[in-house]
Amino acid sequence: MTKHVTIDLSFDLGGVTLKHPKTYHHKTIQNGNQVIIVEGPLSSTFLADYYFDEGLTAFRPAKKQFEAVKSIADFEEGRIIIARDGDKIVGYATFLHPDPLERWSEIKMEDLIELGAIEVSNDYRGLSIGSTLLEVAMLDHQMENYIVITTEYYWHWDMDSTRLNIWQYREIMERMMGHGGLTPMSTDDPEIMSHPANCLLVRIGENVPKESIETFDSLRFMGKRHDWM
Repeated sequence: MTKHVTIDLSFDLGGVTLKHPKTYHHKTIQNGNQVIIVEGPLSSTFLADYYFDEGLTAFRPAKKQFEAVKSIADFEEGRIIIARDGDKIVGYATFLHPDPLERWSEIKMEDLIELGAIEVSNDYRGLSIGSTLLEVAMLDHQMENYIVITTEYYWHWDMDSTRLNIWQYREIMERMMGHGGLTPMSTDDPEIMSHPANCLLVRIGENVPKESIETFDSLRFMGKRHDWM
């Protein structure tokens, strides 16, 4: 069972409206007597009241990853959505501008953000937490002003604990991303093309101008020009 409430957290800073306003949303997941709250975007101040589950180690040790997540929360465009069991964070998703070293930053686009990480602790899998994290993220109408991307590489996937093969994992991952409106798009990025299971997934917001879409297309196909998506 899920429900949500909206609280407007957008504000002016020094009389200047932020380019990346954020509006808080949340849903709850009921699992017997257990209630998981999925909420965000949250600032580092709010995140400081919680702690990371020790199972959140896909990228680095849990405590170090929590510090990285809190730093992202303070970026103007940074968005952190969490799933928590009481004060314990058991899942999270991060959104921010692409890394300056990536091809997606070769042309500066204010309206391009990346789903940089999404992770759910092993003990809490099977509750649709990953899907709900993405659903909550997209409840904010500001997301309609962005092109949201994520790059998926099979060597990052947890196939050992899930006991899935590459294509089974890819299918589940793609279905989960669909809850956030992200769908596969072609690209000539060499890393993505290095294995057929790798993929670029994209969500183009309703308010994204044609010029931004064309610029994004030029980033997708840097080897040759394409006029189609």
